[in-house]
Amino acid sequence: MIRPERGKLAQPGDSHMLTRPTRSLLTTCASLLAAATLLAPASAAQVATPGEAAAPDAPVAPGLRPLPSADLPGSVLSSGATSEEDVRLSDGASIRGRIIKETEENLFVDVGFTVLQVPRANVLARTPVSLDVAEPGAEIRRGLYSQSSLPEVTVKEAVARFGAGVVQVKVPGALGSGFIVSDDGYIITNAHVVQGEAEVSVVIYPNNGDESQKETLKKVRLVAVNQFADLALLKVDDSELAGRKLTKVFLGDSSDVRVGESIFAIGSPLGLERTVSEGVISTTTRAIEGRIYLQTTAPINPGNSGGPMFNRKGQVIGVNSLKIMYTDGLGFAIPVDAVRQFIENREAFAYDRESPNSGYNYVTPPRRQR
Repeated sequence: MIRPERGKLAQPGDSHMLTRPTRSLLTTCASLLAAATLLAPASAAQVATPGEAAAPDAPVAPGLRPLPSADLPGSVLSSGATSEEDVRLSDGASIRGRIIKETEENLFVDVGFTVLQVPRANVLARTPVSLDVAEPGAEIRRGLYSQSSLPEVTVKEAVARFGAGVVQVKVPGALGSGFIVSDDGYIITNAHVVQGEAEVSVVIYPNNGDESQKETLKKVRLVAVNQFADLALLKVDDSELAGRKLTKVFLGDSSDVRVGESIFAIGSPLGLERTVSEGVISTTTRAIEGRIYLQTTAPINPGNSGGPMFNRKGQVIGVNSLKIMYTDGLGFAIPVDAVRQFIENREAFAYDRESPNSGYNYVTPPRRQR
């Protein structure tokens, strides 16, 4: 996010800019991370009855027992390297998640918000969930968002195909970036870009042959916001979509992201719209303030907030969110699995305009100086 004030840093979870005293040269990594500005892990898993996804507080099917990781003696929880499976049970229910441990009697399934112990006697079938089962280029709809198995292409080709799916998000006195995840106008951005704001508009850049146009859509509402994951879901009013065909992007899978992988970002750094920057994944497990981020060398600046990080297939693998001030090549993005889980459980984060707490993050006041 970028605001007109200069020499000020954004605080995590706060949409307003706060001043900080000038410091001498930062000499440690800890002090560098403390200067991180907002530009914000979990696998996308779910407990499902046949044909219907369940929210995290849904009742667990008979025979299943939520199991904390501490109850898995001698086992190590998977970090997401294994693929998801659909586990069909004898009572007709099904579970989607990652199998993190198997014994002769039980399966241990990571469904995102907990680990379930599933007796093997209750399992009828197990089916791997993989994009590879689909034909190359085929779209797989997963509720509001879509995925697709795509070939690797050049950055130029990926930008030409998916660049129109990136938008500029505007609120009074500030702007950020975002990306379209569905044909009917749902958009992902950072929570710190829009939370606490009453008016939101987006600028889209539809392709018209070899030329890109620029259109501002002013009827945009906030659907859901999770200030702890720094994610927000917007919806363009249907009246604004009449006669328009939006370009949407496809979401990737965090388990496929590798260190050293080439990536690129599209956004509006410092208000410079449709800027493309390229880099590599430095690490996939950078911990900052209790959250896991993708670290990248791609230049990310205020205004890139909420914009997508793409892999060379044109799949979104992260949401640009943080950078280290006064340095180059230290940018951070929210892993895409957190985005998928946020969309799938958006009802839990539904924005209520009438509630004074919805969409706001009250930060801890500074300590009294002695």
